[in-house]
Amino acid sequence: MVFNDAFFVALGFVLFVLLLGYMGVHKQLTGALDGRATKIRAEVAEAQRLREEAAAVLASFEKKRAEAEAEAQAIVTAARAEAEQLARDTAERMAEFITRRTAQAENKIAAAEAQAALDVRAAAADAAVKAAEVVLSTEGKGTVGDQLVAKGIQELKTLMH
Repeated sequence: MVFNDAFFVALGFVLFVLLLGYMGVHKQLTGALDGRATKIRAEVAEAQRLREEAAAVLASFEKKRAEAEAEAQAIVTAARAEAEQLARDTAERMAEFITRRTAQAENKIAAAEAQAALDVRAAAADAAVKAAEVVLSTEGKGTVGDQLVAKGIQELKTLMH
């Protein structure tokens, strides 16, 4: 056998590997790698848990957003219905007000017409009385006047009884 440089390098390498095996370096390396793998698995599990938690929070916020939109739509619908009802009520009240005012105006007009008719009748009666007075004072003298007075008294007696 030849003891050259390559032989001694190979021998040193084999002794070094045996020394490492004797000292349990391979167990330490395996333990370190297993620990690292366990740590990575824990981090992946934590990341998965956080992802699921974030998805749950997102779903919760989506549900709350949908509920808020539904509530907003309900509020808008209720407001529209209330506004329509208010418009109908206002229109009804306005129609009632116009009807009342029209009736009041018609009543005032009817009262004014009745008063005017009474005033015209009173004026006509006054004019008739004055005309009768003039006629009676000028033509109601003598026998014709006596006959008219007697006839008037007779009519009053019949009206009284």
